[in-house]
Amino acid sequence: MTHADQSTPATTIPAEHRADVETLWDYHNMHHELRPCDIGIGLGSHDLGVAIIATDLYHRGYFPRIVFTGANAPTTIERFPRGEAVHYAEYAVGHGVPKDAILIEPNATNTQQNFELTRSLLDELRLPISSAIVITRPYQQRRAFATAAKVWPHLRVVSASNPATLDGYVGSIGDVDKVINMLVGDTDRILVYAEQGFAVPQVMSDGVKAAYRRLAESGYDKRLVQKP
Repeated sequence: MTHADQSTPATTIPAEHRADVETLWDYHNMHHELRPCDIGIGLGSHDLGVAIIATDLYHRGYFPRIVFTGANAPTTIERFPRGEAVHYAEYAVGHGVPKDAILIEPNATNTQQNFELTRSLLDELRLPISSAIVITRPYQQRRAFATAAKVWPHLRVVSASNPATLDGYVGSIGDVDKVINMLVGDTDRILVYAEQGFAVPQVMSDGVKAAYRRLAESGYDKRLVQKP
C-alpha cells in the first residue's frame, strides 16, 4: 500500500522503498556535463523547475535562445491553463530573459512531438541548430535523450534538470507518490517506447529492472503505459 491512501500527500519516501527509488532516480539522470550549445529546449510538464533552470542557464551563457515546447496534459491544465510553453515563457521573461530570445512551441502533447515540432519550428525560421541543452524534469532526462536520438538523430543533446537531491525534489513537488509513480512510469516508457520504435533503446541493468518491478508491484503503477 502506498501513501496515496492519505488525504494529505506525503513528502517522505517510505523507508522500505527508498533504495529502489534512489536506483531509478540515478538511472534517469544522464550525468551530462554542461557545455555551451546552439539552443536550449525546455520540455513542458507540471514542473515549473524546467523554466527556472532554463532561465538560469540562459543567464549563465549556455545558449543564446530558448524554445519552450508543450501544450497541456491532464496533469498540467489546472496549473498552466494557457499551456505549459506559454507559462514557462512568461516565467523566463519575468526573470530577465528578453522576449526575442524565446520561441514558443505550443502544440506538443508528448515528448516525441516536443522534438518534432521544435525541429519544424526551427527549420521554418531557418535557424541552423546542431546542439541543444534539453531541460526536463529530473526523471525525464533519459527518456527525452532516447526520444531525441530517434526523431532528431543529428542533434547533439546535453541533458539538464533541476540539480536538487531526490529528497529536495520530492519536497518541491509536495507529493512523494506522484514522484515515485512518475519515476516508475518513465522507466516503463524507456522499455515500451523503444520496443514500439518511438525511442532509441537504452541500456538498463538488472538492478534497475528489479527496482522498477518491485515498485510497480508495490502499487506505484499509475503511470505505466500498460498495467500488467
